[in-house]
Amino acid sequence: MTSNTHTSRITRKHRGAAAVVLAAATALLAGCSSSDGTSGDPLKGGDKASGDSVVVGSNNFAESILIADIYGEALKAKGIKVTYKPNIGSRETTYGLLKNGSISVLPEYNGALLAYLDSKATPKSTDETTSAIEAKLDPKLTLLKPSEAQDKDSITVNAATAKKYNLTGKSSIADLKDVAKDLVIGGSPEFQTRHQGLEGLKSVYGIEFKSFKALDAGGPLTQAALTKDTVQAADIFTTDPTITKEKFVVLQDTENLFGFANVQPLVYKSALSKDGVDALDAVSAKLDTATLLDLDTQVQSGNKDPLDVAKTWLKSVSLG
Repeated sequence: MTSNTHTSRITRKHRGAAAVVLAAATALLAGCSSSDGTSGDPLKGGDKASGDSVVVGSNNFAESILIADIYGEALKAKGIKVTYKPNIGSRETTYGLLKNGSISVLPEYNGALLAYLDSKATPKSTDETTSAIEAKLDPKLTLLKPSEAQDKDSITVNAATAKKYNLTGKSSIADLKDVAKDLVIGGSPEFQTRHQGLEGLKSVYGIEFKSFKALDAGGPLTQAALTKDTVQAADIFTTDPTITKEKFVVLQDTENLFGFANVQPLVYKSALSKDGVDALDAVSAKLDTATLLDLDTQVQSGNKDPLDVAKTWLKSVSLG
């Protein structure tokens, strides 16, 4: 995943989760809550957490806040004291806070983190992505096990197109090869010239579409065009709640054209006990893309409190 791809994904999430981010921003101004009722400024370094006390942070978009709540509540279920520092900001800020120990745990996306640490890396698997990150990480930090859940670019078709060509969630992008000539695809303007776009679809999958419509980076213009059948296929992010609402079908990227974007905890080594590591590894073992999409939909479309959604899911998989 390129850094540009990550930027477009974060921009998309800001649009799709305005209410949640506004609520988090309000909480940020009021001070961050913790499991013991204390508060503090997430941008101000504090005491380094260690042993059975950890600080769980999140970036400034709804999905990161939700996953941070999942991590934090899973740790609490093991009797570990947790303080939340939500909605902090971009990776440039959170990475520094992790390095100085002000944050103990942060939800990360492995491909985007690697692009931040080494923009020239081209891993061929999730394991290679993790190894490449570890080679560049500050020595005080470590990655825990990646989950199957990914939030990445995808080629997604609308319900009518899926029905017409018998496409399902098990279908591959390659299954469009014989029909793409009849389809209009939409995406951000740069999607037309990127390898992780039309160029890669042609060179990797041998697919050429009837035409391309310049829209936005998986945002409301793209969603609306796909819903209205102005385009029949589009670049949509894999945990976008619109997928569920409009019954879109995400095609499998079997050749990994769009890289890797697995949800993976980034941790300040000395802050987390073995019980804490085990708790977060157990979360990763249960969290997949379909589950994350469902949880995102509850928060972003159903207007549910992310903390409540996190607690309910953890209990449903016997981790809360």
